[in-house]
Amino acid sequence: MTFVARPRGFDESEVLRAARDQFWGSGYAATSVDDIGAATGLGKGSLYGAFGDKHQLYLRVFDEYCARFVRFARRALEGPDAGAYERLCTYVVDVVEAAARDTARRGCLLANGAAELAGKDPTVADRARVALEQTEELMATCVAAAQREGHLDPQADPRQLAALLLAVLRGVEALGKAGRDPASLRSIAHTALATLPRPPTN
Repeated sequence: MTFVARPRGFDESEVLRAARDQFWGSGYAATSVDDIGAATGLGKGSLYGAFGDKHQLYLRVFDEYCARFVRFARRALEGPDAGAYERLCTYVVDVVEAAARDTARRGCLLANGAAELAGKDPTVADRARVALEQTEELMATCVAAAQREGHLDPQADPRQLAALLLAVLRGVEALGKAGRDPASLRSIAHTALATLPRPPTN
C-alpha cells in the first residue's frame, strides 16, 4: 500500500512572513509561541510540526531576512566598473531612505536580532556577522570598481572605505529607530558620500 503525505493546509511563506513580523515588532524574548500562533493562525502542534520550536522558527526567519539583506546589496552593487560609483551612492541613499521611511521604528531585523541575542546566542551572532561581512565585501568590490573608473582615490583602501560606509549605514539605522528626523538621516548619508576620497587633481 502506498501512503501519500497529506498536503499542509497553510501557505508556508505567509506563515513565515507573519512570524517574522511578530518577532520584528516585539523581539525574540517578548514573543511567545501563543503570540506566533495568533499571528499565523496556527496551533502549537502545527507550528512545532512544521518549524520546530520557537528558536528554530526564529532562525528560519532570521536566515531568510539575512539572505534578503545580502541579495539587496548584491543587486544594487554588482556590475561593471562603469557606473560603479553611481551604484554605490544609490545603494547608500536607498538604505538610508528605508530608515527614513520607517515610521514604526522597527529598525532592521538583522540589527535587532544581533543586539538582543548575539551575546547569548552564538548561532544568531555568527549568521549576523556573515551577512554583514558579505555586504561589506560587496561594497568593497564596488568601491574598487569606482576607483578603477576614476571616481575615487586609487590609493585608498577599498575595504576600509566599505567598512566606514557600512558603519555609517548601521548608525543611521540606529538613529532612525531612536527617532532622528528623516532630513537629518539623509544629510548624514550625503555627508558620508561627500567625504569619500576623490582622485588627486594635477
